[in-house]
Amino acid sequence: MRRIKIGMVGGGQGSFIGAVHRIAARIDDRFDFVAGALSSDPARAVASAQELGICPSRIYTNFSEMAQREAQRSEGIEAVSIVTPNHLHAEAAIAFLEVGIHVICDKPLTVSSKEASRIKAAVEASKARFFLTHN
Repeated sequence: MRRIKIGMVGGGQGSFIGAVHRIAARIDDRFDFVAGALSSDPARAVASAQELGICPSRIYTNFSEMAQREAQRSEGIEAVSIVTPNHLHAEAAIAFLEVGIHVICDKPLTVSSKEASRIKAAVEASKARFFLTHN
């Protein structure tokens, strides 16, 4: 079986949980980590991605740009792992669902029922799937 092309939002330098998700993806041997918006700080996002060997054309400084550009690529990511601080889960998940990219989101789902309802609506309108991980 072929590997799934995956990207990550969050999880850059100084992040514990991002490294955990990357290790799990390697252990599973079902994913190729190819793109990332690894920090909300642009310099840290670039430095983090360079340290991880991401191709320069697939290093992003924000998740919105990443979602749009990866959705337009013929070899774009098939799924994104969201490992941001909890208050950013909803916006990132919705951005990727809206462009048809599957979402793997670290728990908790969101910080409010209002955000959870927004994610639910985005899932229902999308061809993509949403997965919530509990490590």
